This record gives sequence, C-alpha cells and structure tokens, in this order.
Amino acid sequence: MPRITCFIRYETDPRQREAFRAYAANWGRIIPRLGGRLLGYWLPWEGTSHEAWGLVGFDSLADYEAYRARLKADPEARANFEFAQRERFILREWRTFCEDVQP
Repeated sequence: MPRITCFIRYETDPRQREAFRAYAANWGRIIPRLGGRLLGYWLPWEGTSHEAWGLVGFDSLADYEAYRARLKADPEARANFEFAQRERFILREWRTFCEDVQP
C-alpha cells in the first residue's frame, strides 16, 4: 500500500514570521502525538517572503482521516488553530496529497 504525504502550502503575513514559527513548533509536539509523521515545517529564507510549508506523512488516506478526527478533538491542537485565527498570520492554506515514490 502506498504511503501518502500531506503537503501544506501557506500564504503567510511576512511581518508575523515569528508567530508562524511558534505555530509550527507547536505542531512539532502535537502531530506525532496524534499519529502523523511530521516531516517538517519550513519558513522562507530568501526570495518569496510570504510562503511557508509543512509536510506530514501517513500510511493511508484512512489514517489521515482518523488523524484529522483526533486533531479536531484535541485541546492543544484546537488551541493552536485558534492562535492562528486570532493572530491572522496565515492568509491562505492549500493541502495536496502526494503518493510516496519508492525506488
């Protein structure tokens, strides 16, 4: 069965870089606890200053859906979502699901 990666692209407010950094660091604790394989979060270094990325791996789409249900019920996850909404450092968010290519 192919594994999948959820590729999250964020359009961020570049003036709130440190708020996004805190948001991503929070996911670093939350995602693994709830069953996702956190591959990482990235902030722009040079060039485009308003995009950030996060990658989270799962064994299947069903595992992702079960993870999302746990995420919605988890107090720390909900608090992190509320932090982003309150501070408005994420302007847009896109999710793409990619199949891992095995050599």
